[in-house]
Amino acid sequence: MNENSRSAEIQRKTGETEVLVQLSLDGTGSYQIDTEVPFLSHMLTLFAVHSLCDLKVTARGDIEVDDHHIVEDIGICLGQAIKAALGDKRSISRYGDSIVPMDEALVRCVMDLSGRPYLVYEVDITQPAIGNFSTENVREFFQAIVNNAGINLHIDMIRGVNSHHITEAVFKAFARALKKAVSVEPRLDGIWSSKGYL
Repeated sequence: MNENSRSAEIQRKTGETEVLVQLSLDGTGSYQIDTEVPFLSHMLTLFAVHSLCDLKVTARGDIEVDDHHIVEDIGICLGQAIKAALGDKRSISRYGDSIVPMDEALVRCVMDLSGRPYLVYEVDITQPAIGNFSTENVREFFQAIVNNAGINLHIDMIRGVNSHHITEAVFKAFARALKKAVSVEPRLDGIWSSKGYL
């Protein structure tokens, strides 16, 4: 981790996947995304653009089985990268929220970088797959992030019909909420908690 730039690099290699994630929280939204799941690559691109994080992801996996392992392991690595890049969380705003529309879809995301992982996911995506991406893995992706970054995360679909629109709104809302939560509060010298620890 580079503490001056709040960045991190995470590598994960298992019998199922090989993943590299490089993340800078104080970026401009630049990205290099190379996975074997094109729709997930599209979502990760949206995440980078809307969070203003710089993101590089390279991932290979056993997609001949299905996309579950590669999706989950990218989520694990991204969660670990967020946690590492935040360091001691000094002066961060901690809480973030966003409501994002995508045509008929509307999604709300609220988070607390509390160090206590908890996911509330109320999203109804009716289409089982978008390309070779299983939509049930949207939840698995965010559960992996939550578990590894220590985030209390609530994602609620307020309305929506089209599965692509709903999923896109989920990723954009998460990105914009994270942008707020990791932002630095200049008046704060320390941790924004009465306990003094997150």
